[in-house]
Amino acid sequence: MNDETINEMIIKCPACGIEGVAKSIMKELEIPHFGQVMETTLQCPACGFKHSDILALEHKDPAKYVLEINKNTLSVRVVRSQSATVIIPEAGIKVEPGPKSEGYVTNVEGVLTRFESAVIRALKLFDDDESQKNGKSTLEFVQELKKGNGTATLIILDPFGQSSIVSDSAEVSEIPEDELHGLKTGFSIIEE
Repeated sequence: MNDETINEMIIKCPACGIEGVAKSIMKELEIPHFGQVMETTLQCPACGFKHSDILALEHKDPAKYVLEINKNTLSVRVVRSQSATVIIPEAGIKVEPGPKSEGYVTNVEGVLTRFESAVIRALKLFDDDESQKNGKSTLEFVQELKKGNGTATLIILDPFGQSSIVSDSAEVSEIPEDELHGLKTGFSIIEE
């Protein structure tokens, strides 16, 4: 991975508001299976605030990635761009990109861990009987998948083709035009 610092500056911290203490660093990187990206890091030594993100600099053809989750695929590498939708239909899980969406590189088990954490947070937020029942059922399903018990389908829909499931077992196809128009990208669009 070759990297080059593009910009480094000291700025006002967006969290604590202290002027001239937060360090903003931007680097351009080439990441295998992902392409050219801009890595941004913002750190404040005064309050401990830290934010990192990876922004894709290349756009490819829209792509749909599908992999069966089972005990043999938990270690398969997953690259999710900030514009991708991640779905596990059997669990009723669909995560769409939003304005604060971040890209990540992990494995299938890491994706399941992210979902597990999200469901646990949701269980704390929603205390009605139906939400608790559905949340506990989803949590149990995800935890069993992480243990290698059962199977499910991991689907990544990326309108900019920047994501990937790095495995010969993964199916890669085009996203049908009608499905593509319904996908969120996570980017704000201002129309006049």
